[in-house]
Amino acid sequence: MRALISVSDKTGVVEFAKEIAKLGIEIVSTGGTYNVLKAEGIDVINISEVTNFPECLDGRVKTLHPKIHAGILAMRANSEHMSQVKELGVELIDLVVVNLYPFKETILKPNVELEEAIENIDIGGPSMLRAAAKNYQDVSVIVDPCDYEKVLSELRENKKVSVETNFYLSAKVFNHTACYDTLIANYLRKKANLEKYPDTISMTFEKVQDMRYGENPHQKAAFYKEIGENSGMLAGVKQLHGKELSFNNINDTHGALELLKEFDEPTVVACKHSNPCGVGSSDNIFDAYIKAYSSDPTSIFGGIVCANREIDKKTAEEMSKIFLEIILAPSFSEEAIEILTKKKNIRLLTLENIEKKQGEDAFDLKKVSGGLLIQDIDNKLLAGELKCVTKRKPTEEELENMLFTWKIVKYVKSNGIAIGKNKQSIGIGPGQVNRIWATMQAIDHGQKTLGEDFVKGACLASDAFFPFSDCVEEAHKAGISCIIQPGGSIRDEESIKACDKYQIAMVFTDMRHFRH
Repeated sequence: MRALISVSDKTGVVEFAKEIAKLGIEIVSTGGTYNVLKAEGIDVINISEVTNFPECLDGRVKTLHPKIHAGILAMRANSEHMSQVKELGVELIDLVVVNLYPFKETILKPNVELEEAIENIDIGGPSMLRAAAKNYQDVSVIVDPCDYEKVLSELRENKKVSVETNFYLSAKVFNHTACYDTLIANYLRKKANLEKYPDTISMTFEKVQDMRYGENPHQKAAFYKEIGENSGMLAGVKQLHGKELSFNNINDTHGALELLKEFDEPTVVACKHSNPCGVGSSDNIFDAYIKAYSSDPTSIFGGIVCANREIDKKTAEEMSKIFLEIILAPSFSEEAIEILTKKKNIRLLTLENIEKKQGEDAFDLKKVSGGLLIQDIDNKLLAGELKCVTKRKPTEEELENMLFTWKIVKYVKSNGIAIGKNKQSIGIGPGQVNRIWATMQAIDHGQKTLGEDFVKGACLASDAFFPFSDCVEEAHKAGISCIIQPGGSIRDEESIKACDKYQIAMVFTDMRHFRH
């Protein structure tokens, strides 16, 4: 038997080569791998001795030769193939151990030049891998060092690798090369400013973890991350304490974190089932938490809490009074950790650069039956200046309430309504099938939780326009003083007239924030 070994990731390769050499397998190798194996005293043949052609072009050409590829691709059960390789003096290659130039690691380096990235696009490696994987009936191919022991075990026991194992290794190769090529294609697409939404699209992600289950126990699930620098992104969190994160934990935390990123001042966002249930801002994180908690002390129980400042002792003591699934923050003081880790089931997460938002080139993906919807992320808050459409203009305080509440409603499931005042959410009506129900729910929640006086003088924000004046009528009954909404309905005038009738100030944003 003959093996060809050429790897950039040399993890475990020396030990593997020594073991197959003990089994009488002849080893052919290239470049740096050859030097490493030779230095370890392993009997190894240089690739040039096989091809009778020197490595050239700074190593760009090493294995691209008929004596290599014919040795891999020849079908042993095909008599014509066997006759041809014998006539051509080609020796068969039964085991291919190859992993590819570190393209991913190269492009992730700070300020890497295009030329360096190009030089780390492997040509010969994928060709050998694909050839060996295609001929899996006769050739074993290893792309992952984790498979060394699996192959060795079968070689020791049976002096060959089973077809079943070879097929498994073959499938693994094609998945690996597909991801490798996708990474190259996407990198070059951005560099060349190609169309963001081409006729065909490929994406590649790396697994972070398998999940115990998905949204429900009968659904299998896993969490994958984008390849690249994940500072400030949910995929970059570090867990300090608690059970492994679940599918729903991650999904719900995403909703809270994205809303949190809209705020610069100390802010706490409480979230339940991907909807905000309490939001508070203040000049310190303790008061911000108190505002978020008191907005909805019922829903926050068992929820997700995200903060954009360190959790200190005082805040941790308050948080520890109820059951929370997750607390995410840039950091926790030592005293806070000591307090919160006494609760076995709470998950404590830290995230550096928590204020960092997703880039302009980010996608939002929604899987549908038989297809995929892809769109730009909703990374804008306003289209431009707010446009007052009522006779009464909002006061400075009302404008502040409007902007605060507009940030919240952007992350409320549609149809969504949010009510806020004094940097605190008062009531939230998410995911209703009509806007009047969402409005009534938000008002009712605010009145029953915080009291009617809290709702009076508050701002009402709607994620989309009012097609009727009924929402304005309900806002007036509750004493709401101002409304912020996108505008753009053919019936805008109806709502404007109703606002003028009740001296409610209303502004249009000219930007809708549906969230389905």
